[in-house]
Amino acid sequence: MARLVLLLLGVDYLRGRWRSLMAVGILWLLSGMAIFVDGLDNAINFPIDFFAWLLMVDGFFTLTVAWAGVGGQKTLRYVKGVIVVLCAGLILAGHHHGHFILSMLFGFLFLADGLLQLTSAWVVRYRRWRAAAMGGMVEILLAVFFFQPYPTNYNGTLPYFLGLFLFFAGLNFLRIALSVRKMTVNPAFVTAGNPLIGPKLPPKNYSDNAFTRDNASTSVKALTVHVWTPTGSSKAPARGQMILGRYIAAVDINGVISTGHSALESPEGIYISLYPKDEIDRSSSSFASLLRATPENNVAGRFLSDYQTEAKEWCSSTVQVMIKNYNAEKLNQFWQRYQQDSTYNLTYRNCSSTVSRALDAAIEGAVARSMGNGPLVMLRLLLTPELWVASQIRMRALTMAWTPGLTLDYARALSMLVDPRQVSWFRLARHAFNRIKLRRKEWRRDDRAAKNASSAPK
Repeated sequence: MARLVLLLLGVDYLRGRWRSLMAVGILWLLSGMAIFVDGLDNAINFPIDFFAWLLMVDGFFTLTVAWAGVGGQKTLRYVKGVIVVLCAGLILAGHHHGHFILSMLFGFLFLADGLLQLTSAWVVRYRRWRAAAMGGMVEILLAVFFFQPYPTNYNGTLPYFLGLFLFFAGLNFLRIALSVRKMTVNPAFVTAGNPLIGPKLPPKNYSDNAFTRDNASTSVKALTVHVWTPTGSSKAPARGQMILGRYIAAVDINGVISTGHSALESPEGIYISLYPKDEIDRSSSSFASLLRATPENNVAGRFLSDYQTEAKEWCSSTVQVMIKNYNAEKLNQFWQRYQQDSTYNLTYRNCSSTVSRALDAAIEGAVARSMGNGPLVMLRLLLTPELWVASQIRMRALTMAWTPGLTLDYARALSMLVDPRQVSWFRLARHAFNRIKLRRKEWRRDDRAAKNASSAPK
């Protein structure tokens, strides 16, 4: 999550606040350790019930105003509200096996994520795969810790989880603070020590501002992320594999694998679409050997010229995501450097990873531009559910591989973060309660009508 926060707020915003970030990091780190240690005995001082009621209020409020979201934002708010209310209910029902159920849920999540990370590290063998494998093993050990009842018979589940969350969040804050003190280039734009964005390349002369931002109008310049999903781009009917076909690859009735495609188009004339120069054999027998991010799987690639040509030669994109708040100058500098190397690798340098890297360049500092440069901007960002969704997608993609499905979800989450819909929470709450009041009046009217109909002479 640390690098995503660096991208969204920008180095310039964070460099002047590194002392505050370090103080917050130390505070969260120590708080996490204290809460975790407090949960190791049955004399727990952490106010579990009070925290659960806070979660319940937050979940109820989220569900109340979730209807005002747009598209995926509405779904995300509903999901967040349901999960928070469910967790709060399990905590409050702790003496009736609530702590046990919650501990099993946390343990299963850690176990599934750890196994996924271990498997992807072993299969893909990307750079730093050994460190990722160690992280997967740590997650499996944490899963075992949540599964077994020692030492508090599951009563310390909430302090354990909250303590771990604050501990690792504090580490992330410290990483950001120590990194941005003398930073001039965002580390997200550096590959093998070579910056993809730097001052050496002059920006292209644009007739408009360096970035575009308009949170209200839809008729403005915007980046367009084109995604061809594996099932949507399959030449023959695909087999019914919902999750596999959505995020990894679709297999048609002939056994041919389709991985989909991603591209990015900007109003300034930049079109980013990397494709292998010669078609790669994607039959089921040879596909597994292509997954390793090793030099022997590098092939010559080519950059396609524009969307119209690509759509004419193949087919129209399945889904498009628009992003209005972007930095055209940074995107141009990234593209001038990136296109100097046309190497294609199915796992670590493919069409989706290229588009995702371009998105990272384009949205640097976008949240600071849209929310302002105040000291509370970072707090507002950390409390936004889309940040956690985007960070999880980014982490999964970096430890596995960027796919069109992950790029689509990542672009959607970024669009919610950098193009926020400006709403008043008080106005939303008031409107929601007015709707509840109106619905109650309708119910009373229906009850009176039913009562009058039953009492009328036949």
